[in-house]
Amino acid sequence: MAKYLDVHPVNPQKRAIDQAVKILREDGLIAYPTDSCYALGCRLGNKDGIDRIREIRKLDDKHHFTLMCENFAQLGQFVVVDNAVFRAIKSSTPGNYTFILPATKEVPRRMMHAKKKTVGARIPDHVVTQALLEAMGEPLLTSTLLLPDEAEPLVQGWEIKERLDHVVDAVIDSGECGTTPTTVVDFSSGEAEIIRYGAGDPTRFE
Repeated sequence: MAKYLDVHPVNPQKRAIDQAVKILREDGLIAYPTDSCYALGCRLGNKDGIDRIREIRKLDDKHHFTLMCENFAQLGQFVVVDNAVFRAIKSSTPGNYTFILPATKEVPRRMMHAKKKTVGARIPDHVVTQALLEAMGEPLLTSTLLLPDEAEPLVQGWEIKERLDHVVDAVIDSGECGTTPTTVVDFSSGEAEIIRYGAGDPTRFE
């Protein structure tokens, strides 16, 4: 059964965050809130976690996993960003954007796009997510909690606990998230290409 962690949305309790981090460091898989919608997350080197996310969401090898990063310094260790792209991303973070970028050798091959060797990266504007990332000290490998054949992500922590009780190890509930995923901007060619319109204002990249 998944551990249920009721976390305050403005002042996250350290004890609850530490419990989630312990689960993650022991190669657990969690469902957690972000500034766009709920996500599934695990430690970067957790091969079983990647497989579990693929199974829950029925993903193929063309899916871009995302690195949920605490800040720009952390993001820069895992993706290749030139000066022009740096400025564009820096002005939009933290926020509701996911950026597709060439991955560095620090990123496990299993989470890269099979052909392009790219990965998603983002910096969230969410108190609980930031508290989790700060306590982890490393990015989370993550994917939107959108179940197969469902039009919208789940928004209630208790419902996620009910439906995914035997396939995740913990659920962090800090109230409702939105149902709109991030806006995804592909910078892998050096030019911005919007490949999903979502919660982030796309006009700055059009």
